[in-house]
Amino acid sequence: MILYEYPLHERVRTLLRLEHLFRRVDVLQQSALPEHHHFALITLFEIMDVAARQDLKSEILKELERQRQTFIAYRGNPAVAESVLDAVLGELDQAFQALSQQQGRVGQSLQDNEWLMAIRSRANIPGGTCEFDLPAYYAWQHLPQQQRQSDLARWLQWFAPLASSVELLLRLLRDAGSTRKIQAVNGSYQQQLAGKTYQLLRLRIDGALGLVPEITGHRLMVSVRFMQPDAEWHMTPSADEVPFDMTLCP
Repeated sequence: MILYEYPLHERVRTLLRLEHLFRRVDVLQQSALPEHHHFALITLFEIMDVAARQDLKSEILKELERQRQTFIAYRGNPAVAESVLDAVLGELDQAFQALSQQQGRVGQSLQDNEWLMAIRSRANIPGGTCEFDLPAYYAWQHLPQQQRQSDLARWLQWFAPLASSVELLLRLLRDAGSTRKIQAVNGSYQQQLAGKTYQLLRLRIDGALGLVPEITGHRLMVSVRFMQPDAEWHMTPSADEVPFDMTLCP
């Protein structure tokens, strides 16, 4: 099964992008190859670009607090295990404290690293990080694997509170959804949201079907059109009956 996710809120769109980047950099950092560590740095710069949004930190702190108040309201509910509730509230408090204690924008301190910023400025030029352009960077790529990994871990540590907050908020959001089995007719499906507000749509489809979902959505309706790629990945609409699972997360 292949899982596709579509954000129905701009904040969730940013969280999903950050999650994607944090997962990628984690995989690249663990590699032994200097080429992979190069792309780990490129991903680090992408994280810096997303985190540079002036309101990102305050938005995430507000969402952590909103989630905290939501879970506090479950106190005394006999259908909710107090131990599980305490654990979630503890995670929310820890994430809030760690992120709020960071001064300024997330990762701002890395802006003062002239060596990293030189690589960042050259990385936007095709082939701009060659050894004749950045000999010091070329020398770094020839350091022992452990030292390169240690440097990457040190730089990424500036984003650890943000990464933890993103992981927690998305986990809570996904857990709040309910899944339905659906059959698309003539390769398409639409659902009116009947005034309910959702933040994320999750869709699972059997990869063996060879179909790609094109998802659109807003506060009133979500729509899915399944497309069939040819050998060159040109897409044409499918006219098949397509079974899939869909989860709407409030």
